[in-house]
Amino acid sequence: MSEEEKEETPDSETAEEASEETSEDSATPIETEEGEPAESEEESEDEDEEEVEFDLEAQVEEFRRMIEEDPDSCVNFYNLGEALAELGQTGEAKEAFEQALVLDENQEFSSIIHLGIGNIYFHQLMSGIQSTVVKSSVGMLSQHKQQNTINSVSGNDYSIPIAEFEKAIQFLPKLNADEEIVDYVSKNAPQQISTIYYKWASDLFDKARQLENYGDEVRDIKQGLKFLKKTVEIDPNHAQANLMVKYGKKMLLEGFSIYDEYGFEAKIIPGSG
Repeated sequence: MSEEEKEETPDSETAEEASEETSEDSATPIETEEGEPAESEEESEDEDEEEVEFDLEAQVEEFRRMIEEDPDSCVNFYNLGEALAELGQTGEAKEAFEQALVLDENQEFSSIIHLGIGNIYFHQLMSGIQSTVVKSSVGMLSQHKQQNTINSVSGNDYSIPIAEFEKAIQFLPKLNADEEIVDYVSKNAPQQISTIYYKWASDLFDKARQLENYGDEVRDIKQGLKFLKKTVEIDPNHAQANLMVKYGKKMLLEGFSIYDEYGFEAKIIPGSG
């Protein structure tokens, strides 16, 4: 590989960063009263965090009380699931969402419920080891420490949240909610699917670049390209996905080398050209 090709290696915007942007977009703002004395940014942030935590815990208790009064309301269980998810209590949140689905016999709220379940799996996926490795691995050439490289990719980690978001889209026409909520689901669910496919491809690319020659490098790159195609179908302007398609095809055609942390060539994968 020429020095020019090495210089062309892109620094990828990671799926983790996309996740952070999604989380910020869906955050509920805390309103403040006008005319209060100015505070330092640090003090304000600390107070906001305490207020958010307090409000969420109070909401959880309120939703539990509402469930006691009306245990057949799927909306109450959905609201409880959302509040628990915000507090990081994912196990209880999933149970609440699942009960909401059981009670939603007419599927009037199934779309937003499946979105909530999908987001739980999504954030669990993004907080895994893959999200820290992909950050520095996308491109034609990368250096690795063996213990920091992905050596396995479990399809269920990606397909399960994708299925939930697809159900959110499937039940969207029946969603009995304000136009703002309908618009949110219609935009957010496809975007989450796109991000997961992008991450899935990134993780497969990184798996192919582990130091050990495991024999399926070419197959993983080809599979990654298929997932990138799905990403681009949803989001044609996804710059990093389009760039990865270009380099993935080049890797298959020309082959690629993997270097260890000391700069020595650890393995060579020949190309088809």
